[in-house]
Amino acid sequence: MKGERQDTSGAVIAGWARAKKYDVVSTTACADETVEIVRALTRVCDADDVDLVLTTGGTGLAERDVTPEATRAVIEREAEGIAERIRVLALPNFSRAALGRGVAGARGRTLIVNLPGSPSGVRDGLDALDPIVQHACDVLSGKVTEHAIAAAPGGAPGGPAAR
Repeated sequence: MKGERQDTSGAVIAGWARAKKYDVVSTTACADETVEIVRALTRVCDADDVDLVLTTGGTGLAERDVTPEATRAVIEREAEGIAERIRVLALPNFSRAALGRGVAGARGRTLIVNLPGSPSGVRDGLDALDPIVQHACDVLSGKVTEHAIAAAPGGAPGGPAAR
């Protein structure tokens, strides 16, 4: 039954994107095979019309979980802090989030982020991405070239522009 299960996690991502008023350009289901995942990621990133690619599944410890390896083969620069943030913020509610191996990084002007395979894991990951993903995409696209630190409420450094 490999590859025949309904993609409920992908539906969570699409719903989040639409709620944020992002265009959902493409949804693709891949088998748990490195070559197939690499081809799909390369194709969508190299079209140069996508700011963000979110994958779901294939990030665990099982032998068939090859999404992080496929993603590393495609990205040009890893963004370790994004993947760390996703795991760290999920840990208080789900200790097995520490077993996740998802990665994040950039290929050209596109940010790729691996999310877990379960709908709840995807929701946790999207919650972690929410405050940072637009800025990351703006930096990659060249919309943002300055990284000024804004003052937080009360005048302390570390406001939204610094996060």
